[in-house]
Amino acid sequence: MANVGLKDLLEAGVHFGHQTRKWNPKMRPYIFIARNGIYIIDLQKTLRALNKARDFLTGVSAKGGTVLFVGTKKQAKVAVKELATRCNMPYVTERWLGGMLTNWQTISKSVAKLDEIESLRATGKIEQFSKKEQLEIARTYEKLEKNLGGIRHMKGLPAAVFVIDTVEEETAVREANKLGIPVVGIVDTNSDPEMVRYPIPGNDDAIRAISLYVSVAAAAIAEGRSSRHEGRDGGVEIQADRAGRAAPAAVSMDDAGAASE
Repeated sequence: MANVGLKDLLEAGVHFGHQTRKWNPKMRPYIFIARNGIYIIDLQKTLRALNKARDFLTGVSAKGGTVLFVGTKKQAKVAVKELATRCNMPYVTERWLGGMLTNWQTISKSVAKLDEIESLRATGKIEQFSKKEQLEIARTYEKLEKNLGGIRHMKGLPAAVFVIDTVEEETAVREANKLGIPVVGIVDTNSDPEMVRYPIPGNDDAIRAISLYVSVAAAAIAEGRSSRHEGRDGGVEIQADRAGRAAPAAVSMDDAGAASE
């Protein structure tokens, strides 16, 4: 997404939080007002957070780092898979398997099995197995492809993780935190923003809002990759945010003057 402003966030419904009875007090700084039993998120703060996250992701990509996209809820699957694939990054849209990060060596062996099975099929060696064994192999392949197909080309641990809904993907967030991998996460009003290094306050249920977040992330990665190819990564820090950096021009704050009401 080339240009994002407050109007875009408003039209995508980013400002709609959860019901007031379902909230995390730690999200108080990001809440603008409560209306008809629903929290309204301060879009000025969302835009600032989006700028910061975009800057970070651009830096990761400029350094040649991998960003793992995670969105297993129904509303997120299509956008996450489509845009992660478009920017050539790994993704998880099915159930997060425990240990995907913290037990990567074991997970990578399961991923390698996909290549082994494909090799058996390509060389015709699959015919050496009985019909029953072939059926079992086919079932194994189908299961592995469904759960691990999105990360099969990931060569090692990612430099960052981009998560839609930190509550839904709590296991993924905790694994990343345990390994010191920075997390960019969409935090709705029921989330704990302190769990991720780059929290983006916003609606984590609306398809349009989710598509917007992922589009911004994908654009940031493309921008970083482009600068890398041109040999101008600018020394951007991947593991820590550098205070005082200007927001990328692609995301402007002069679209409107106030948070949504």
